Amino acid sequence: MARMLASVTDEREARLVTTLGADIVDAKDPGVGALGALPFARVAAIRAALPADVPVSATVGDPTDDIEAIAAAAVSMADTGIEIVKVGLSIDCEAERTLARLGTLDLGGAQLVGVLLADRGIDLGLVTHARDAGLSGLMLDTADKSRGALPDIVSAEELVRFIAAVRKAGLFVGLAGSLRVRHVPQLLALQPDVLGFRGGLCREGERKGELDAGAIEAVRLAIKVCNAASGEACRPLLPGAMAPHQTEDVA
Repeated sequence: MARMLASVTDEREARLVTTLGADIVDAKDPGVGALGALPFARVAAIRAALPADVPVSATVGDPTDDIEAIAAAAVSMADTGIEIVKVGLSIDCEAERTLARLGTLDLGGAQLVGVLLADRGIDLGLVTHARDAGLSGLMLDTADKSRGALPDIVSAEELVRFIAAVRKAGLFVGLAGSLRVRHVPQLLALQPDVLGFRGGLCREGERKGELDAGAIEAVRLAIKVCNAASGEACRPLLPGAMAPHQTEDVA
């Protein structure tokens, strides 16, 4: 059964998506990139604003060749108290070396998740490097939001291969990238562990705009219905902190 990840920019948005049933609250600044990072103090405030059993993730920024900057940002982000640190990976930005460096970090209790930008190419060879570096999961996202949603950029066959490779490596797998409620059935049929949303939860689909309660409810309901239709047992996402958040489903 897939879980819903909702990206937020502040404590108010974090409380809203939690109230409406998001399973994972993701701290991100959509105004500074596909994986734009919020200030560490803001992320810490988001974590403090939510119940302890609601897992919080946060991105450290778009992929870069500055591996030491990525490492430092990952450590500082983990120090905010969040459960999941998300690091962007791209085949044109030293992804293998980045993963090797990440494997040397002490992030306390935080889990590391890699985010591959699908429109820059999907190198399945990175899955093994992610496993060896101790990552808990890999997600697909998109860098250029103007090109459409993930299913417009990556074929179903490619998504199936990615999901299978990540699962074979023992990691959890997530899909994101300009997703809307209409994408939920086709993507959940591929059985990812997580579906991530930002623009699809906002007014008029504008990822930099205000969240819309009706859009959040629609996505949550679609995931609930598709999960129920699958009839599958709930897969554990991450050990310990990543147990499913128990909340009332939106009617």
